[in-house]
This record gives sequence, C-alpha cells and structure tokens, in this order.
Amino acid sequence: MPQRYSVTTLPIYNLLLWAKSGEIAIPEIQRPFVWDATKVRNLLDSLYNGYPVGYLIVWRNPTVKLKDGQSASGKKILIDGQQRVIALMAAILGETVIRKDYKNVRIRIAFNPLEERFEVCNSAIEKDVVWIDDVKRIFDPEASMFELLNDYTRINNSGIDRWKVEQVLDKVKQLTNNHVGIIELEEELEIETVTEIFIRVNSAGTPLSQADFAMSKIAVNETCDGHFLRKTIDYFCHLAESPDFYKTIQDFDTEFANSDFWPKMKWLKDINDDLYVPKYTDMLRVAFTSKFKRGKLEDLVALLSGRNFETREFDEEIVENSFGKLREGIEAFINETHYKRLNMFLRSTGFVTPSMIRSKNAVNFAFILYLKGREERVSPHEIERLVKRWYVMSILTQRYSGSTESIFDQDIRLIYQPDLVKQANFVIENELSPSFWTGILPQFLDTPNASSPYFIAYQAAQIYQDDKGFLSRDISVRDLLLNRGDRHHVFPKKYLQDKFGLKRGQYNQIANFVIAQSEINIAIGSDSPKKYFAELVEQVNGGPTKYGGIAESKNLNMNLEQNCIPMEMLNSESMEYEDFLSKRRKLMSLKIQDWFSAL
Repeated sequence: MPQRYSVTTLPIYNLLLWAKSGEIAIPEIQRPFVWDATKVRNLLDSLYNGYPVGYLIVWRNPTVKLKDGQSASGKKILIDGQQRVIALMAAILGETVIRKDYKNVRIRIAFNPLEERFEVCNSAIEKDVVWIDDVKRIFDPEASMFELLNDYTRINNSGIDRWKVEQVLDKVKQLTNNHVGIIELEEELEIETVTEIFIRVNSAGTPLSQADFAMSKIAVNETCDGHFLRKTIDYFCHLAESPDFYKTIQDFDTEFANSDFWPKMKWLKDINDDLYVPKYTDMLRVAFTSKFKRGKLEDLVALLSGRNFETREFDEEIVENSFGKLREGIEAFINETHYKRLNMFLRSTGFVTPSMIRSKNAVNFAFILYLKGREERVSPHEIERLVKRWYVMSILTQRYSGSTESIFDQDIRLIYQPDLVKQANFVIENELSPSFWTGILPQFLDTPNASSPYFIAYQAAQIYQDDKGFLSRDISVRDLLLNRGDRHHVFPKKYLQDKFGLKRGQYNQIANFVIAQSEINIAIGSDSPKKYFAELVEQVNGGPTKYGGIAESKNLNMNLEQNCIPMEMLNSESMEYEDFLSKRRKLMSLKIQDWFSAL
C-alpha cells in the first residue's frame, strides 16, 4: 500500500503563528482545557531540555469544486496534539483557556534562571524575586530582553552572574525555535480511516469522536459563517452550564455579540435550569438528525466537506447547502420556546432532577421528535404526549444505549415517513407490549443497581402520581428527591446481614428500596419488618406515633399502596424477603405501566 501521509518538521514559533492565523484549526480552544497546569510546566521543561514532545497529526480539508470550476483546498485540521498546542499558546502567548467549570483562566508558568527550573506560578513564587513569575514576559516580541535582564539583576543584587542569567534567558526564548514533527494525512482519506489512524497512533489519548471532526469542519469554514456557528454551539453549552458566562461573551467577544446568533441564545443568562444541559455532541446530533434525516455524524462530516454520496466527489454547493441546513438545526435547538418546552415535558413527566436524566441520547431523540412534530404542525397536545411516551419507552428499553447512531439513523428514517404520530406510536406499542409489563419489566427490576433506568422510571411515576414518601403523611416523593431524601431499605440492610448473612447485591435490590424521610429511616433502624410493621398497626389504632405522622388505617394502606408495599406486610407474621421482592417487583411494574398509560 502507498504511504498515506507525509512527515515534516516545523518550528514551534511557526506552529503558534499557524494557530493564531487560523491556518491550522483548533476548535478545542473554545471548549474546556483538560490539562492541569503541571502538564503545561512539564511541556515547557521538556522543550527547554531538548526532549521530543511527540508528533502532531493534521489533516487538510478535502479539495472542493468551486462554482467557477476551479478547486480549492481547505485549511489544516489538528487531529492529534490539540492540548499541547493550546498549552503552548497559553504559556508562551498568554492566551486564556476555559476550564471544565467554564471559567476563563490564565495559566502562568514561572521560571527560575538561577536554577533553570519551571514551576506553576503561585503566591509564594510571586513574592520571591529570584523567579520570573510569567514566562510570557520572556517570549513577548515587544518586550526588551535588555530591560528584563536589567530589572532581574537589579532586584537580585546579591552578586548573581549577569552573563549566565542572560545565557539562560536566551535559551528559554530560543525554545520556540525547537522543531516539532508534523504528520500530514492525505486529504483524500475517508473519515473512518482518519479515525482509525488517530486511535492507532494515540490509543492512550482522549478518544476522538465524529463530533470532534464535525466541530473542526465547522470551525475552519469562514465563508459559511462556520466560526460563528462553532461559537454558537460552544457558547450555548457554556451558558447552559454557567449562565454567568454571559458577561464574558458580551465583554470579550464583541464580534460574536454583534452577530445574528447572539440575540437568539442570550436568554440563557436568566435561566438556572440544569435538568438537561447539552454538550456539543448533543447539539450536533439533534440539529443534524432533525434536518438531514440521517443519524450518523460521519455523514455530517462528509457533507460539510462537500461530499456527493452518489459521485463520491466534493462540491462547494453541497458545502453551502449543508452549512445552511445545519444552521437551521442549531437555531431550532437554541430557540427559547423549544428548549424550555422540552425541559417542561421532562419535568411534567416526573423527571425533576439532573440525576434522573441517565440517557442524554434518549432526551436528544425526544427533542428531535418534538422538532419534527412542530415542523409537521402536529397539535401541541399530541406533540407533548408523543414526546413523553417516546422518551419513557426509550429509557425503559434502553433504546439508545448500544449502537446509538445506527438506532438514530433507523428511527429518523421511520418518523420521516408519512404520518409521524402513527409511525411513532407503532414503535412505542411494539416495544411496550402487554408482555413487557407483566413479564419483562419485573425481571428488569431484579437488580441491585439503584441508578438503573427502571428504578428511575419508578421514581418518576411516583412523582407524577404525587405519591407520599414511605410512611410520610405530608412529604411527597418529589419533595424528598429534590431535597435528597433517604433511600431506605424496607428490609433493613443490617437486619438482612446479621440474620441471613446476605451480601450487598442481595440486600440492595431496588425492590427493597423506598424513598423516605431521614427521621423515619432512623426510627426504623435495623429492626425487622415484622417488628416495625406491627408497631405501625398499633400506631394507626391509637398507639404511640413512632414512624411518621400517619394515624389512620386508611391512610397507612394508601401510603403502602403508593409505595408498592404488599399489604401482607401488615400481617403479624410478615413475609419472607424473597417473596416480598417478587411481589413488590410486580407492583412496581404495574405502577410504571399506569404512569405510562396516563401520559
């Protein structure tokens, strides 16, 4: 096979110029920087000592046909080495980076000329005159090295060797002349091949996704406002996570603040809703699938490159059309009404906390279904019902937990057939047949995984039906989950351990869990169910109030029914643990079914 790449070297100084000028695309600059400051220090130290720092991998955008018949090559996309380049830009050029909490920070690396040592700047270093607290001062092309040297020797007037310090500082400044290896991949390579190359070369690094490729494609295309579109995606995700990021955009990115995109998304500054906080992958998936009728993001990469799937050539008109459709999808995603309506649907179904949203892709396709319903002018009530039921079906069947893109591709082609409502309902009814509720779901509930979608669905059902917490008279399950109420064992853990020697996977069965107030949990302690249920019977027959405030038999029976506790537990002999679990799983399944039917 012929070699599919070329290898060259490039001075670090030129690499940084490439990055600043946009010759090489680094879309990660606007997303969180995952390296800690120590790694930045280590990178500079390696360069100072002449050590290799690894190859960078770039891939040029495919050549596309222009309207005048000519061809144009795209800019280079940095496939591997993004963190290293950003680290150099931060330390040498003084660029700010965005941390995982979306705060803009400057990473300052200090240098001690006497010890020839780099260190992350801190308050102690700032006060110590033997340190230059920011190496950016050494690399600044407008700064005078003569003045820097004079200032350093003046404040360190203890007979230091000026000539040696000058030599050391010059060595630091010259490290930007060090060469780094560049592997440039052929532009004709398919996206799947590029992905495979990345995985093989950098198997220990962060996996590269098709969304990363798509973001790179978007970022480098300025003729179709790609740089604005990329910022829209990144900034929306940042604002959804941290609304106070609004001021940073408004003050420091005036170009974007004056664009057509900003007015359509700045409503997020007044929202403090963390139920569904999308990442850039989520936004791309919803926007792409809803507008292109495709589910595989590798197709988006190809279309943004201008690929004609029939001729297998690249055409500028396809690039323009693809960017136009993607923009429509992104604008639909960031629309205030659409975004708020989706969150309202989730909450009104019973999913009230972020911890209950276990599958982002289930939410993503529910959003796609909503947008498609709006497009087809389905009545608001029917859209709401359809979105809720599809979402619940998705999580109960774990529809998007496996080959997500293949399922998305299958589902979007299905719902784009005539009569969206009919097609979607057919899938729902087929997936959640009568046998699912009576045979399959009780088996799924046989698990110790408290974060399983089945237990979360059960909690959502309790919230939707306004159930009270276990043995609570007034406090609802909703209130308890919003305020971190206890997950209590009906058959106490210590009781099962001490009496039967049960292990974690046995006593932590989700059919043994109820949501309860902490004081009720404490009052029960490790008592056997036989004991405390007998005391509950006494309590509602005029005895002492020990567990919650329920004082009447009818209210106790109602509470046990709401919490799917078999009524046999009130018998003096109680129930065997395994028998209890079996009966409760069936009751929990029926509750989930009733909830789903009411949606």
